[in-house]
Amino acid sequence: MSLSNHIAVITGAGGGIGRSASLRFIEKGCCVVLVDFDEKEGKETLRLVKEKGGEGIFVQGDVSMNADVEKYVLKARETYGSIDVFFNNAGILGAPTLLADYSEETFDRVIAVNLKGVFLGLKHVLKVMEEQRSGIIINTASAAGIHSEPYLGGYSASKHGVVGLTKTAAVEYGPKGIRVNAVCPGGVVTNMTKDMDMSNPEQNGPLRRPASPDEIANVVSFIASDEASYMNGSIVTIDGGLTT
Repeated sequence: MSLSNHIAVITGAGGGIGRSASLRFIEKGCCVVLVDFDEKEGKETLRLVKEKGGEGIFVQGDVSMNADVEKYVLKARETYGSIDVFFNNAGILGAPTLLADYSEETFDRVIAVNLKGVFLGLKHVLKVMEEQRSGIIINTASAAGIHSEPYLGGYSASKHGVVGLTKTAAVEYGPKGIRVNAVCPGGVVTNMTKDMDMSNPEQNGPLRRPASPDEIANVVSFIASDEASYMNGSIVTIDGGLTT
């Protein structure tokens, strides 16, 4: 399942699923372009990549800003010449609250990062891949993008939107040699979820536990490989049966 000499761009690479996926990609032979808003954590992922003998660069950026997205795409092409794999992963949760009490400011920011950020990434990376006539994109949606998620209305709305963008891109760009899929994790132990109570077994589905970031990254690296060459437009749940 080698991805040798592939160039992978990972957003939200500073921690959690993004960091695990970055390390998984270098194990498979990729060079990585790490993107994160948090410069300290992004550079820490780069340090771990280098420590394991991998090749990569870090680009600081806010995925909700068009200029920053253009910057990381340009840097990837200037440094490595192509983008073969794009893990469109960056996201935020937003403070849990009832929908009527959900602040407009929180809603706007969650939608900006989780949905607009995915859109902008698709917009610019698809152009590169269209020129190449090849490419693999994996968007991070969520179990909250395919079922109800009480107290996380903005997050759920954004992730439903990611599912819609994924399906649209898969249909439009499949004929151009580009595969676009999404993963839908359930509860995952990351910095983003550290303030959430994930101890209730029933809230974690039939397996009665949250996932580790590595368990999500393993599926992401499979989807990026040639072994998943007929997967396009798939919305892949990795949630321990939570949405079954």
